[in-house]
Amino acid sequence: MPQRRTVFFISDGTGITAQMLGHSLLTQFEGVEFHQVMLPFVNSQDQAEDCRARIEEEARRGNGQPIVFSTLVNGDVRAVVRRANALFVDFFETFIDPLEAALGVQSTHTIGRSHSALDKPGYAHRIEAINFAMAHDDGASHRELDQADVILVGVSRCGKTPTSLYLALQFGVKTANYPLIPEDFERMQLPAALVPCKARLYGLSIAPERLREIRRERRPNSRYADLENCRYEVEQAERLMRREAIRWINSTAKSIEEIATNILRELRIERPMY
Repeated sequence: MPQRRTVFFISDGTGITAQMLGHSLLTQFEGVEFHQVMLPFVNSQDQAEDCRARIEEEARRGNGQPIVFSTLVNGDVRAVVRRANALFVDFFETFIDPLEAALGVQSTHTIGRSHSALDKPGYAHRIEAINFAMAHDDGASHRELDQADVILVGVSRCGKTPTSLYLALQFGVKTANYPLIPEDFERMQLPAALVPCKARLYGLSIAPERLREIRRERRPNSRYADLENCRYEVEQAERLMRREAIRWINSTAKSIEEIATNILRELRIERPMY
């Protein structure tokens, strides 16, 4: 039986930062089953006491000492949670103190600075990018394609939509996506709407076997999900992308984060992460 540990991500904000940093550390440990609990918006000592009680209850279950990843800013709130019987990993304490010493400036210790709408220009830019991605999903609109930072192309269900939304949400990148269909393969030409935007095209491909699995969930027992049809579409899509000198990546074994990073790097798109 694998070792099992409960992990708490505690924050006075959304908890996204604590979860991202903590998850990156936990992925380095194989053979351990982590049960993850998010405790966001903890901004009072009473709420901290509730968190401490939950951690103590878990410690009494006998599944090993719980692990706590914290981005709590308020020292009094943090002190309450620290009293719990747990391994306490404090990201603010770990990183803020060395940064204050190096910069010669005291941090503001302001709650909720990350993942908030307080950065109005950045937040508005991100929302605009998300709306753009939704309006230009799956070739839904040809309007304003000249405003796209990148246009993803590939066969249906190869990962274009989730990648588009991730680029918009995390980086504020305006991303459209356009399916390559059998008619394009018969002509062996890009859709006319994409020709003026060729410099901003980026292709996604996928293993035919994996494509069949995904399509069968949507349309079982259809030609759309037939393995031979999947092989044909993938082969023709890759052939078309090579012919048009479009950069592309195989998405089969890559996460959305890896795909997005490759796109940003290869197209040299510089955007902040929100």
